[in-house]
Amino acid sequence: MRIALFFLVLSSFSYKSIAQNKDEQAITSMLSAQVAQWNKGNVAGYMKGYWESDSLLFIGSSGPRYGYEATLKRYKEAYPDAAHMGTLTSVVKSMQRLSADYYFIVGTWALKRSAGDVAGSYTLLLRKIKGHWAIVCDHSS
Repeated sequence: MRIALFFLVLSSFSYKSIAQNKDEQAITSMLSAQVAQWNKGNVAGYMKGYWESDSLLFIGSSGPRYGYEATLKRYKEAYPDAAHMGTLTSVVKSMQRLSADYYFIVGTWALKRSAGDVAGSYTLLLRKIKGHWAIVCDHSS
């Protein structure tokens, strides 16, 4: 009986671990795709990592903005050309699973650019929506 219970617990843990690893790989892939799109100068491609909803929350130096379109507009205004976009690097410092449908990410970002280098930190709340991970809240500073 104890052996059967041990294997039941072990198999349950292994399944959760495999699911978590798949989710973390999918999230890492999505974040890497964002960096690649940014470095191509494609703000619209970069935005594919975000939840396309009026409920998206982006918090930057000018305060909160709600909605996908408002966030896209903010990026286009703040980074109007290649000189302002530069080359993005992003490093995930921690990735914490909150539930089967939510992850909390902490990281750093840096832009090397002719308009002057800038860098900062970010926290992201990601949600699994229709089988895909999307940023639902971004606080970047």
